[in-house]
Amino acid sequence: MQFLSLEPFVPSGSEFEKSKLFFQELGFAVNWDVGGYAGLEKDGCKFILQQYENKSFAENFMVSVKVSNAAEFYRSVTEKKLPEKYGIRVSPPKKQPYGIEVNIIDIAGVCWHFVE
Repeated sequence: MQFLSLEPFVPSGSEFEKSKLFFQELGFAVNWDVGGYAGLEKDGCKFILQQYENKSFAENFMVSVKVSNAAEFYRSVTEKKLPEKYGIRVSPPKKQPYGIEVNIIDIAGVCWHFVE
């Protein structure tokens, strides 16, 4: 028996549709969308966006995503002006013991670690 995938449920905060658009601009495709849940995927990385608002939970939830090039990812986010457009926070690439990391705090307050 094998585990085949892991798809965390990520809270959207109060703006489910806006959050869905934000992740699409990051490059995720919406595979399905029904009843306050949407399955998103990019290059085999999947998660389920859940229409759920709990600030305390969201601000203590983190997701780590491996990327091939952190600097390129950061450039893409800033060139699209996603912080201004969606009110997210993004940090420039920073060397960490586990790799080069770009942090994004999404619309709900979830901390995403994009790590090369």
